[in-house]
Amino acid sequence: MRALITGASGGIGAEFAKLHASKGHDLILTARSADKLEKLAQELRQLYAIEVVVLPQDLGEPNGAKALFDAISKQGLEISVLINNAGFGDFGAFADAPWDKTATMIQLNVNELVQLTYLVLPQMLARKQGYILNLGSVASFLPGPMMTVYYATKAFVLSFSEGLAEEVRGQGVHVSVLCPGPTASDFQARSRMNESKLLEGPFANMPSSAEVAKYGYEQLFKKKRVSIHGTANKLMISLTKLLPTTWKAKMMAKIQVARQ
Repeated sequence: MRALITGASGGIGAEFAKLHASKGHDLILTARSADKLEKLAQELRQLYAIEVVVLPQDLGEPNGAKALFDAISKQGLEISVLINNAGFGDFGAFADAPWDKTATMIQLNVNELVQLTYLVLPQMLARKQGYILNLGSVASFLPGPMMTVYYATKAFVLSFSEGLAEEVRGQGVHVSVLCPGPTASDFQARSRMNESKLLEGPFANMPSSAEVAKYGYEQLFKKKRVSIHGTANKLMISLTKLLPTTWKAKMMAKIQVARQ
């Protein structure tokens, strides 16, 4: 049961790869960093005697997903599990953000995920077997001042995943979305979340990437559609569902302000 994992060079993506390999399953790993991918691949090959194919690709580029899928098809590889993990955020006012960075975020968090799913799904449906895991966030449920576009992309991922899960129900393919809170990984540095007071408040004690990946992986194969990691996150999302959107936006604006 070969899995394709995007954003597999570190963090949650690398932990997904380790989990899948530990079950004796083959892998296709992709991310921008060829060196990091190959190092992880070598480790997994030695530990578990599995096949690990490394295909470096910048999925933030237009048609990056198509280029990746073409490379996979050229090798005649079958994908049974797709884990759409690649993505990034950016802290700061929307009006002040470089447009190129914002456009790349939308491309990676939304377009790439949808296109890669679109390319892989028909083969899964034809075989009547497959698993797709998309990485959402607790941000999927909230408006996010100072990370407005990131939160919006994750809201899209949640809606897309839930809709698609129902669309393919009963056809042998399961779609799941994992929604963690802030997680100990390099995501915080890349997204500049360390500049926000968010990590000093309710999300100060972050779980490890390994904890989040393990939970999401287990929920995927239990065929859970929406998986929110952490009791506190589940409680917060349940409570905020009762609030008007304007209140939630004001609440997040207070929580997610820049450090002085």
